Amino acid sequence: MKKLWMMILCAGVALAALAAPRAPNVVMLLADDLGYGDLGCYGGPVKTPALDGLAAGGVRFTDFYSGCAVCSPSRATLLTGRNHIRAGVYNWINDEVHRTHLLEREITLAEVLKKEGYETAHVGKWHLGLPYGTFDKPTPAEHGFDYWFATDNNALPTHHNPTNFYRNGKALGKMEGYSCQLVVDEAIQWLEEHRDPAAPFFLNVWFHEPHMKVAAPAGIVEEYSRFKPAKKNARLDLATYSATIDNTDRAIARLLAKLREVAPPEQTLIIYGSDNGCYMPERTGGLRSKKGQNWEGGIRVPGIFCWPGIIQAGAVESAPAGLTDVLPTVCGLLGLEKPDVHLDGSDLTGLLTGKPKEFNRHQPLFWHLQKARPIVAIRDGDYSLLAEPDYELSRNNTLQEAWIPAIKTGGYTNYQLFNLKDDPAQENDLSTAQPERLERMKKKLLEINASVMADGPDWHLE
Repeated sequence: MKKLWMMILCAGVALAALAAPRAPNVVMLLADDLGYGDLGCYGGPVKTPALDGLAAGGVRFTDFYSGCAVCSPSRATLLTGRNHIRAGVYNWINDEVHRTHLLEREITLAEVLKKEGYETAHVGKWHLGLPYGTFDKPTPAEHGFDYWFATDNNALPTHHNPTNFYRNGKALGKMEGYSCQLVVDEAIQWLEEHRDPAAPFFLNVWFHEPHMKVAAPAGIVEEYSRFKPAKKNARLDLATYSATIDNTDRAIARLLAKLREVAPPEQTLIIYGSDNGCYMPERTGGLRSKKGQNWEGGIRVPGIFCWPGIIQAGAVESAPAGLTDVLPTVCGLLGLEKPDVHLDGSDLTGLLTGKPKEFNRHQPLFWHLQKARPIVAIRDGDYSLLAEPDYELSRNNTLQEAWIPAIKTGGYTNYQLFNLKDDPAQENDLSTAQPERLERMKKKLLEINASVMADGPDWHLE
């Protein structure tokens, strides 16, 4: 009799395990230098049916932000939910001259999910530090990724036939094809051959496009020939630039088809964004300035969340949000415990599931970039506040680590205040007209800044 009961108990446990809902897969798609005014679903001129479909099936944010106005810091913020300076990254990283990298002690989204039994893979641009320059640095493997296929920075020499990919630490040499398609090829291969099909997965897909130097198939470029400049200039080649986005959308369509083969759409959360704004002023959607600056054109980007059956379909959300919110939001949607550290991002679950009263932005969105002028900005509700540094530093595009003490202790001056709901182009400075709001927001900015700088590592002392 005891043996019979044991058999029944074991059978019950097995059936319960089969009946238990499987944890959802998580896919993060990130563009590089994509403008707010590029995608079809944002009123842009590029044909992007795959991304338009994700927006139609989920929530599209009108006021979505990068983690920084340039690449490496924004990516650090995305993976950690923390300001990039806390995470060790002050500006974009050059592995030949910078000790700077994403600190190994930081808890990444990959590590959060891996702890919960997820298979994890990163494919595409990394730009958070790799040990193939002057200094020894952690690889994606030390940041929670079981498998990785990456470049240290941009695809070289262009998006066509790149030569600088590594797979799990092994240099691959010249690869034939276009970067976005090669990245999706790798993602599909990982889904088919390398992951454990019994486990949920986190797939982190970071494209190189449309970052310079641009390249795309001639047939796609021709579809955007109306954008060709009168004089050939690679920096102003809107036709090829547009074609790289179109080509990436076609690659994403292939990936989405494979994801539907792997699991029903209801089992996969997909997030899409860009690391910063566009370097083409024509593609910032009428916002002020461009990549590398803390004006809206440098930091406002597309943002889409799609998870059929959980996230609202076809919703357009105007509440400010950004890449800093990705980690806490994934934890919120999946019911996971958040890392026991200060998170600068907030959980967007209430906004995504039609319960806006449950959403709480616990601190304003915050940006700091040494080379930008204004150097610092916050977004609090409808308002943005920006300021200049009260100290002198070169605006060199590349960080000098010897500048870190000045960055950490410096203050701000020449504050400018804007109502982004009424004035998204930031043309009307309200700092004189609304002194009380100015002082309230200034106080918040300085509090966040002090907290961030207190955590910033002293790379110059290493």
